[in-house]
Amino acid sequence: MSDDAGLVTIDAVRAAASLLDGVAVRTPLVAFGSPGDRRYLKAESLQPIGAFKIRGAYVAIASLSSEERARGVITYSSGNHAQGVARAARLLGAPAVVVMPSDAPPIKRDRVAADGAEIVTVGTSSDERQMVAERLAAERGLVVIPPYDDDRIIAGQGTVGLEIVEDMPDVAAILVPIGGGGLASGVAVAVRALRPTALVIGVEPELAADARESLERGEIVRWPPEAVTRTIADGTRTVALGHRTFQHLRAYLDRIVTVSEAEIAAAVRLVAERGRLVAEPSGALAAAAMAFRSREAGLTRLDGPVVAVVSGGNVDPDRYRDYLAAPLPG
Repeated sequence: MSDDAGLVTIDAVRAAASLLDGVAVRTPLVAFGSPGDRRYLKAESLQPIGAFKIRGAYVAIASLSSEERARGVITYSSGNHAQGVARAARLLGAPAVVVMPSDAPPIKRDRVAADGAEIVTVGTSSDERQMVAERLAAERGLVVIPPYDDDRIIAGQGTVGLEIVEDMPDVAAILVPIGGGGLASGVAVAVRALRPTALVIGVEPELAADARESLERGEIVRWPPEAVTRTIADGTRTVALGHRTFQHLRAYLDRIVTVSEAEIAAAVRLVAERGRLVAEPSGALAAAAMAFRSREAGLTRLDGPVVAVVSGGNVDPDRYRDYLAAPLPG
């Protein structure tokens, strides 16, 4: 799974892609704006669970022995990884338990339940979710499927980058949202191996920018739960990167840019208007950077195409109506 330096390899990403054949959708690259702009969206919102998380979750659970799958799996998530684990567990015949925060979007809770997973509700802190999940795993003999800090997860999410480079070999830059860093780590692994000249740019909310601070300081920086829960991008409310994702991002990521809450809301609207796609706030982060932070991201100096990953589209309908009416900054 890892190379001599301890990082996930392109071979591991390719192996993950083989496992995911027929499970995850090879999502399209959708034009974002006029064709001359050469801006595109990687539409992971079109996955069967509405988000990229099915990739890593399925790869991780598929790696378990039949005895481990029979005992069951457990995870902790605000929603999209929860859905990925619930769906993957059902497909692979494993019982699933999901520890979710009390403020998880109802649409995500309902879909986790629809796939047959047992839901355990806790407070809003990601630390509390993990602690409860690990305690239940020890008590009940369940296998923990982490949301991001796991090489199998990173390899599975890396198939997003593999598909982008295969479908657009001249890609100049890829923008990826960062919560715990699993998606950005995996995409960076694939892009560095296959298209080393392309930029890989992470995007975080200004109100949950622990990854940017971590890379600036050269160590994992933890933000308090009350700080990160301010953002509307609920999928990025992690308080810190994992050790594995920090190692990958430090090695392969070019930079991280941050976007405001107004820019995130406006990007949800723009993804609908220009890309004809539904995006949740977390899923619109990369599009927000492409639309409003192009200079900061270094995109204005590029000649080739740029891709923003729309990581998910599981959004509450009432809030979605508000986002569609959001004013455009500037």
